[in-house]
Amino acid sequence: MKEWAYLVYKQIKINLKIIFAGKFIWFLLAALAFFILFMFEVVITQAEIDEGLIYGLLLFPGLLLVFYPAVFGIQNDEDARVLELIFGIPDYKYKVWGTRLLIIYLAVFCILILFSTLATILLYPVNPFALSFQLMFPVLFFGNLAFMFSTIVRNGNGTAVVMIIIGVLLLIFSEILERTYWNILLNPFSVPNNYLPVIWDALVLKNRIFLLVGSLIWAMAGLLNLQKREKFI
Repeated sequence: MKEWAYLVYKQIKINLKIIFAGKFIWFLLAALAFFILFMFEVVITQAEIDEGLIYGLLLFPGLLLVFYPAVFGIQNDEDARVLELIFGIPDYKYKVWGTRLLIIYLAVFCILILFSTLATILLYPVNPFALSFQLMFPVLFFGNLAFMFSTIVRNGNGTAVVMIIIGVLLLIFSEILERTYWNILLNPFSVPNNYLPVIWDALVLKNRIFLLVGSLIWAMAGLLNLQKREKFI
């Protein structure tokens, strides 16, 4: 049992090192710095603090944590000279990247729980698990979308530009989609005054189903793109 646990630990450590290219700690610190900065801004402006606000404060750090590994993952494999190994063994690429995506999201989920706990101590009492669970829907959506584009562009900087453009477009159309279940950035804890709770709960449920289905589509599309071996090697 101990040997199995040690092997799992080593596998996670090796994959995290490749995924984050040894820069995991810097992105963790950057996410924490942004979160602390946002909290200071809330205190200084004396904004009304509730679960919806905490969700909004954690959304950007969560997306930041998943941005680098999803966008630069393929390039990091190339830089680490493991692409030939991954594509040299039949179906190995699916196992490797399926496992890596799982590790990425588990790591982000645990970090969001820690950040939520910090917010509970410093700002407002929230349920860290419920809040982090809801945050994982947009994180999964953007992470898998970035992964899919990384398999198409096959360059970290190029994929980053594409994702930034998509982010800007989403911000432009956010007001139009604000009260619809198509809103990728929908805040489930910020209930509008003119909505009945039952109507809002139904809208949030549809939104989460939309994000989950979209996440699965992006992940499958990205994994299917990995079949084109000649474009990666």
